[in-house]
Amino acid sequence: MKVEQIYTGCLAQGAYYIESEGEAVIIDPLRETQPYLDKLAKEGAKLKYIFETHFHADFVSGHLDLAQKTGATIIYGPGAETDFEIKNAVDGEKIQLGKIAFEVLHTPGHTMESTTYLLRDESGRDHAIFTGDTLFLGDVGRPDLAIKHGKITKEDLAGFLFDSLRAKIMPLADDVIVYPAHGAGSACGKNLSTETWGYLGEQKQTNYALRADMSRKEFIEEVTSGLMPPPQYFPKNAMLNKTGYQSIESIFEQGMQALSPTEFEQIAEAEEALVLDTRTQHEFKDGFIPNSIFIGINGSFAPWVGTLIPDIKQPILIVAPKGKEQEVITRLSRVGYDHTLGYLEGGIEAWQAAGKEIDSIESISPAVLIERLAKTDNGVIVDARKPSEYVSQHAEGAVNIPLDFVNSNMNRFGKADHYYVHCKSGYRSMIMASILKARGINNLTDISGGFLAMEKEGMPMSNYVCPTELSQELLENAIAEVI
Repeated sequence: MKVEQIYTGCLAQGAYYIESEGEAVIIDPLRETQPYLDKLAKEGAKLKYIFETHFHADFVSGHLDLAQKTGATIIYGPGAETDFEIKNAVDGEKIQLGKIAFEVLHTPGHTMESTTYLLRDESGRDHAIFTGDTLFLGDVGRPDLAIKHGKITKEDLAGFLFDSLRAKIMPLADDVIVYPAHGAGSACGKNLSTETWGYLGEQKQTNYALRADMSRKEFIEEVTSGLMPPPQYFPKNAMLNKTGYQSIESIFEQGMQALSPTEFEQIAEAEEALVLDTRTQHEFKDGFIPNSIFIGINGSFAPWVGTLIPDIKQPILIVAPKGKEQEVITRLSRVGYDHTLGYLEGGIEAWQAAGKEIDSIESISPAVLIERLAKTDNGVIVDARKPSEYVSQHAEGAVNIPLDFVNSNMNRFGKADHYYVHCKSGYRSMIMASILKARGINNLTDISGGFLAMEKEGMPMSNYVCPTELSQELLENAIAEVI
């Protein structure tokens, strides 16, 4: 028996490869299929099944392309409805793979079709559970993604999740390995661990949602409180996973067109394409194509694209680090942004060599910021971090406009003489600055090094509140302020 976790940091997502006697299962595959095909070829194995734990909202699964290329059967849990052929597994059903077997555990709550797959080894002993978004390390799946207005509420789903965990998961032995679909950084839960796998016994001891003395009412209240609104692309990705999508090869064929500066400019105008600059924030600030948006490939690229670009069908042109063009297209497609029209050949250097206009964003150190604020009464510090970060500690006088909600908070800009934007270290603030610039707000400056550098420089801060002692009311109020 072979069990391998294939973890993708950008999405904080875990796919799984399980093999026995030359037969294989892949659980929750990503959009690009070639790495899985290469793995199967290397191992000399045949893909028999593709298990989906639920309809994913935070990424587009590779189940369709992978099934077409291998002949494998796509398996979803009870009640899943799709526009393509699948096998609906039955609760308690046994699925054989070589000398090992899986038992299907229907665990509704995160979504109604959510399913956990219990792996039994060659001796029939419970070995591991692949929990999808039902159980994470340190948390459980959020219960507000599959609500149906007038029919099912997040409280209903939270109740189902409580029952699923108590009836199907917690009775299992402590030494059963937990393989979740996500780790820290995913928006599918509130407080996920940085660990990507662990033992069920540890979760029974440390995961707040698995407390043995927890009532159903307490569980519902805790799981539903403090939830940030889900990113706008989540329901769009879930729909693609239900209805289908174009092949990854056709996306590469369209997106991997090398364009000269003139061609790039003409297509941008003709197609009303968004110019997406994926270099580092340090490179971007010094020179970029006017009205382009920065989202660096070296950060949480795909989730920020999905959060900040409202139209999933938006035509996109890419400015990428040399040799990273296909990676950018791949990571866009993982969250359903399939309409890349090409990339700027030669990058920003070619653009400048062609005599095209460039723009820039001022970036200053916290020391310079302190000097400037001492000379003006109308400069505003904008904290682009999440409400929980802001509530814990922030610069005196700073206003919290999380990057997640910049599009819905544009009316809060325009009254100050100047805006000084920061996040924790500089990635999110440069994204925000690029969006503001593209919307015509030019009276802004990025704070180099972000909050960490400001703290080190000794900027006056609000009273520190330990995150473990945060008042739920205080956090809820902070969230309500920005959504």
